[in-house]
Amino acid sequence: MWLLVAAALTMAAGGAAPPGMRAFPLDVHRFEVLERDSGPVSYYSLVEDPTNPFIRGVYTPGLETVTLFADVGDGLRRGVDLIRFRWRPWVLPIRGNECANNRGDAAANVYIAWKRGLKWYSLKLVWSSEGNPGVTCRRTRNLFVESDSIVLRSGPPVGEWQEEEINPTALFRQHFEGGNPNAEVPELQGIGILSDGDQTHSTSAADFAGFVLYKREAANARRSGGGATAAAAHSK
Repeated sequence: MWLLVAAALTMAAGGAAPPGMRAFPLDVHRFEVLERDSGPVSYYSLVEDPTNPFIRGVYTPGLETVTLFADVGDGLRRGVDLIRFRWRPWVLPIRGNECANNRGDAAANVYIAWKRGLKWYSLKLVWSSEGNPGVTCRRTRNLFVESDSIVLRSGPPVGEWQEEEINPTALFRQHFEGGNPNAEVPELQGIGILSDGDQTHSTSAADFAGFVLYKREAANARRSGGGATAAAAHSK
């Protein structure tokens, strides 16, 4: 499955909410170590930039990988039509490629997670070292977990913020419901971030910031995601 990329956004990072939507920023201070999927040593730090606080992940060979996760809270379990975030890789792991055996490392990964009953669903958005943008791989399907990895960006530039915008409803239906525009979407749980280099035994580093979730205002509420194949967009 290919992830179709929409037209480039023109708003600045952290720009105004789209018409008819309300913004709910997700404070970077809320991200915590996801204990069940992480090693004993966190290699993330919070950089208190006065205009743009962000999380920096610096993985060095020999460490066990650590994932950070932020729960969105009960008020955002349903009805989130857009998610924006920014990421900025500094060091790309050598030959990192999410879709290649024993090379599944990336400087920057962002997870979107849902849950229905005991079953978790997740999409991993990847900034790869040399993977092909748009490719979906690493599919997992079992009684308790369904997940896909999507290569959203690949290679340079490094050291520059890039903003992404995704439609979580459209993405969920595309990946887990065969594109059915009327399929029910389970409750959104949270957002995760990861920098890793354990498979390639190389350093990787990236920054993460600007997580904002958007819901439609009551007067403009409508079912979203139906037929939406353009699920993510880039802005310079």
